[in-house]
Amino acid sequence: MSEETAKFSPSLTTLLSKLPQVPHVAGTEPERGVLDLFRIAIAQVIVDGIPSLTVEQVYAGVDFGKKGNDFTVALPRFKLKGKPDAFAKQVLEKFQPNEWIESAVSEGIFLHFQVRTNTLNRLVLNQIHDLTYNTASKEPEYGINTSGKGKKVVIEYSAPNIAKSFHVGHLRSTIIGAFLFGLIAVGFEKYGSKEELEKDAIKHLFDVYVKINKDAETDPNVKVEAAKFFKRMEDGDESALSNWRVWRELSIKKYAEEYDRLNVHFDEYLGESLVGKEWQDKAIDRLNEMNLIEDHDGMKLVNLEQWNMGKAVLRKKDGTSIYLTRDIGGAIERYEKYKFDKMVYVVSAQQDLHLAQFFKILKLMEFPWADKLEHINYGLVTGMSTRKGTVVFLNEIIKEATSVIYEKMSENAEKLAQIEDPQYVAQEVGISGIKIQDMSAKRINNYAFNWQRMLSFEGDTGPYLQYQHARLSSIERKNPELLPLPSPEEINTDLLTEPAAREIIFHLATYPGVVRNSMEKSEPSTIVHFAFKLTHAISSAWEYVLVKGEPDLEKARARMFMFLRARDVLAAAMRLLTIRPLERM
Repeated sequence: MSEETAKFSPSLTTLLSKLPQVPHVAGTEPERGVLDLFRIAIAQVIVDGIPSLTVEQVYAGVDFGKKGNDFTVALPRFKLKGKPDAFAKQVLEKFQPNEWIESAVSEGIFLHFQVRTNTLNRLVLNQIHDLTYNTASKEPEYGINTSGKGKKVVIEYSAPNIAKSFHVGHLRSTIIGAFLFGLIAVGFEKYGSKEELEKDAIKHLFDVYVKINKDAETDPNVKVEAAKFFKRMEDGDESALSNWRVWRELSIKKYAEEYDRLNVHFDEYLGESLVGKEWQDKAIDRLNEMNLIEDHDGMKLVNLEQWNMGKAVLRKKDGTSIYLTRDIGGAIERYEKYKFDKMVYVVSAQQDLHLAQFFKILKLMEFPWADKLEHINYGLVTGMSTRKGTVVFLNEIIKEATSVIYEKMSENAEKLAQIEDPQYVAQEVGISGIKIQDMSAKRINNYAFNWQRMLSFEGDTGPYLQYQHARLSSIERKNPELLPLPSPEEINTDLLTEPAAREIIFHLATYPGVVRNSMEKSEPSTIVHFAFKLTHAISSAWEYVLVKGEPDLEKARARMFMFLRARDVLAAAMRLLTIRPLERM
């Protein structure tokens, strides 16, 4: 038990030991917040009035309240024998305000609770400080989740094609489409230049791809030759593979630069094109042995109609594989290499049937790890183009966003002069706008790309989040007379009595639970909405919870302490969204 927690009701030591899902050391566990302790205290209040219940039972039923209530418990969920309102009366008759719970009231079948503000302030702000600055890892850990510790998860996402510039659509983690090596190879023989390839492989190969595609529209032999070339690659023809290796290496080098700008980093750069013919053949052999393959006019397929998944083609008439064959071989290869506990495929909802067929075939092949595969799908982006309406590649979008933000920043020459690298800041703000617009919507929903909304400093946008973080970071620069702040134990957080301050602190306390919820649902918009709600609360407090000009230095320091902890949590949420928080802008 931490020193802070030990000051309160001794009975909580017993309660904590009874609940394996709640840590024994409050204030030091990153995955569980202070609100879990309040839930336990509420559960004990109810058990005191209704002894037939257990703390564990009630704890699971303590929900966030509405209409000004911190927490609410709906008594009917416990299926008690008797009238819920009578049980509510029993609880209230026994209840005495304590260090954790300030008040309890009933409303029909509901019990509403308000937690003790002084306790809330002290424990929440101290926990955030400790888990941001005093961790064994030397990294911020407030809200971190280690429920997967010791497990290995492989995530496949964001695989743009070689010779394709990084498209904005790849922000939604596309891994659909094969590398079009055969077509590009035919085109390279006709339009390729080694000099141009060295200058900018992506741009040159894309130009080649566009030209040969145009030829293919009028000359059917182009695609025939492309198919032959791809077949040679699959058969391991070294003369066919040599160009591919060069193109792949140069393309990945360019992609790595793009990913770095996006603050995205991979352990390995792989692709279904790397899946060897050996693994594909092993998959086909196993399917044949299990009598799962049917032959239709030279095509190899698996009949999945009894599961309403149609017929899945594995090999074309010419013997070349398609995505499904390579996916199956790739999954086997990944498991053999990594022995993963889970493998996640982040693929658009357009590919739901493909993934369903893929997973079903692996289960029919009786791989024990087939149930460890998960498909995280997402909707599409519509209306993507530059402001001039031209076809959009991500680097063009970032350039244009950076330019627009830089223009806005240049309107205040004094502030611009204080920024060490304004071009970098403009780029980061622009990237924040792109990412937040994408992640604000639930991932399964389609959304319309909107330049004006994306780059606005007002409303729920990426630039707005960056502005609020920079504003919070400026508090120390603007109030040097309050520094250095005393240690957390010496700051009197009881002075944070304003409703606006309480709203901020209570919201900060919800962050560990928000992270858990986001993880369980694989839903980044949950973190985005938390960040917006936090910045709204902070914005509302600026006018009433003053730091600058507050004559009471102890109160001013307590307020600064709160705003800095709000900055820490906002930064944690932004980093989780792969956004680099800015100190100045």
